[in-house]
Amino acid sequence: MSGPGSRPPSSTDVARLAGVSQKTVSRVLNGEPYVSEEVRERVLAAARELGYRRNTAARALHLGRFHRIGVAALGSSLYGPSSLLVALERAAREIGYALSVVNTLEGEDGGLMSAVEELLGQGVDAVVVSDPIDEGQAPRLDRDVPVLSFRPIPGLDGPRVVVAGSSGVDAGRQATEHLLGLGHATVWHVAGPSRWWAARDRARGWREALAAAGAAEPPPLEGDWSPASGYAAGRILAADPEVTAVFAANDDMAIGVLRALAEAGRAVPGEVSVAGMDDIPAAAYLSPPLTTVRQDFEAVARRGLALLVEQIERSPGPRAHDDLPARLVVRRSTAPPTAPPPGAEP
Repeated sequence: MSGPGSRPPSSTDVARLAGVSQKTVSRVLNGEPYVSEEVRERVLAAARELGYRRNTAARALHLGRFHRIGVAALGSSLYGPSSLLVALERAAREIGYALSVVNTLEGEDGGLMSAVEELLGQGVDAVVVSDPIDEGQAPRLDRDVPVLSFRPIPGLDGPRVVVAGSSGVDAGRQATEHLLGLGHATVWHVAGPSRWWAARDRARGWREALAAAGAAEPPPLEGDWSPASGYAAGRILAADPEVTAVFAANDDMAIGVLRALAEAGRAVPGEVSVAGMDDIPAAAYLSPPLTTVRQDFEAVARRGLALLVEQIERSPGPRAHDDLPARLVVRRSTAPPTAPPPGAEP
């Protein structure tokens, strides 16, 4: 630790301790590509050990940048949105950026654009649009500012838009294909709120998988992401003997479905298979453990911010679009049907 009057550590000190060039230190701290993960971790460890802090105020004056990224987020304690926000903050801090977060409220007209304007007024180099919902009017960003969205938003337009994330369409398709592949004639769906783009993506993947398999499309039941709404939908499904497979748009609703099926005496997976999405920490410890689709929030945040920083620190490039695959996690809540559904040919 430096004593009184000693100079603070510099990027040259970090380079010396990490055994790399000063240019490499700059690349790591600026979030630039073409640096291996091993070198990046070595540089960040050296910076932490030395207590190195960049003078962001001086950098802003020198470069005309704030080294701050704004996040317009739908205020939510749900596992997916909150996990992504934590991953964003951690990834931004590692590359020397700070985050400013403005939460919007579901149902607030023009909330997204109001949040973006507030962030721009605070002084940010770029904006992240996280967990958007359909506000009835497509947002348009006329300012020349980089924007990161974690899914394509119809109508979201601007000169420097980056889309990076884990495709909800692919996740919905994977869960449904898994259930159909086990031999279920079709798959019922407990959907998220229809105003959420993420809910629409997952429902679209479900529909596409059914259509590709030539399976009937049952009417979806809409929930609000909560276990209570999954329970309400599950009671309806439990009363229908033709239901043998259910895909819930998140794990919390899947938990509600499991409770309703248990109360109705419908064994899981003996009579009904259930799959969810998100892989919340409790999913592996339910009875039975829940089959689900996992999103790598850390990887999504890192990749998205890397693309965004490229837009910030270089001359504007073409619109970027990069999806990271979600991963199906198979557990004991799904299995082949034990008997053909009523009405099926023997």
